[in-house]
Formats: sequence, structure tokens, C-alpha cells
Amino acid sequence: MPREGKARVLTDADLKRLFKVIRADTHPERNAALLYMSVGLGLRVKEIAALSLGDVLDRREHLRDEISLLKTMTKGGKQRHVYLTNPKVRRALQDYLAVRLNPKRYMCAPGSALFLSNKRMRFTPNSLQQVFRRLYLAAGIEGASSHSGRRTFATRLIEKGVDIKAVSVLMGHSSVAMTARYVEDNPERLRAIVGDVL
Repeated sequence: MPREGKARVLTDADLKRLFKVIRADTHPERNAALLYMSVGLGLRVKEIAALSLGDVLDRREHLRDEISLLKTMTKGGKQRHVYLTNPKVRRALQDYLAVRLNPKRYMCAPGSALFLSNKRMRFTPNSLQQVFRRLYLAAGIEGASSHSGRRTFATRLIEKGVDIKAVSVLMGHSSVAMTARYVEDNPERLRAIVGDVL
């Protein structure tokens, strides 16, 4: 259970329920890609909302290996790089782009918004928070918010043994102490750590 005031870290069961809800939704490709950008890359809603087609696609419309988040796109005003190396994230983006890159329905210039609302407009961070809230409610996941993806990203990396300094860089935090606040204490992991001390 998350500490008071913190967004819930998503379990495998939560994600399974979310994807079931997303598959039945009116925008399954878009919403799956949104969830993967949050959980699989640790992006904030502000950063996701700011992404344009040119940020993820090169001139030949191939998916980039790396996204460069400009200072204006991030919370801390620090440029950072996000790596599109996770096959699940790439697949979700490719599936979404197969729908999004329809010039008869959507504006496809490199500066056009990557993710579009129902009104075919760029999401604001607030409207994107509402999308996440709706999905979590539909999946019956209590205590989750648009920040749950970031917390899940950080927690899972730490649980896989990634050093906290690397996680801090991937999260775009200015200090390791900030990253430590994101990571959910997992009693099973703590038990295993203590069991392997000697």
C-alpha cells in the first residue's frame, strides 16, 4: 500500500486490469501507448502532453531510439533523454502511430502533437490526468493517479537491481534523495535482502 499522499505503485494484476479496460475503450492504441509512456518510460503527464510527432519519429517516419526532452517540456527545467529501447513501449507506440499517422484524419506535420484528445487537439497536462483517472477508475484501481506510472517505473527498476543513481538520471531528478521518495518499499524484497546478508 502506498504511503499517505503518494500515488499507488501498480502491480502486475493492476496492469492486467488496465489493459483489459484499454482494449475495450474507444481509443485502445492511444491509451495503451499513453500507459506505456508513463509506466515504461517514467514520463510525467506534462512531458507526455508536450511530445510532438517529430520527437519520436525521424524524417523517414521511423521510430527514434531516443527522445530528447527539452527544458520547456520537463518539470525541473532540465533537458533529459528518454530511451525507446523497451520492446513493449516501442510496440505500443508503433501500434498507435499506425492509427495516428492518417493524413486524412489528423495533422501529421513533425510539430503536431503526438497524442490527441477526442477533439483532435493536443492534450493539456490536466486533460491527460483526467484520461489516466478515468482508466484507473474503470479498472477499479484505488489510490492511483497519473503519477502512478512514474512511481511504478522507479520502483520496478530498483527491484531489478538498477542502481539508484541511474534511476535518478532516468527520472530526471536533481538528487538521489528525490528518487528514493518515489520507490515503494516492498516487504518481500526487504525480507529477501535481509535473508541474503550473511
